[in-house]
Amino acid sequence: MANAKEAMTRVIQEQPEDASYEEIIRELAFERMIERGIADSRKGRVISNEEMEQRIRLWQK
Repeated sequence: MANAKEAMTRVIQEQPEDASYEEIIRELAFERMIERGIADSRKGRVISNEEMEQRIRLWQK
């Protein structure tokens, strides 16, 4: 896995030349969320769809 600076540089370089600051920040955040999700999954830190559905219902109250 690349270090943080290399990963950020790659994401930035993949953006179109006319990308806004906000679009670039959004892509960087999305990339980080994906990395964290994969790491959580590999470590077994997951919940079932049913559990997530129950949590969402509690948030909506």
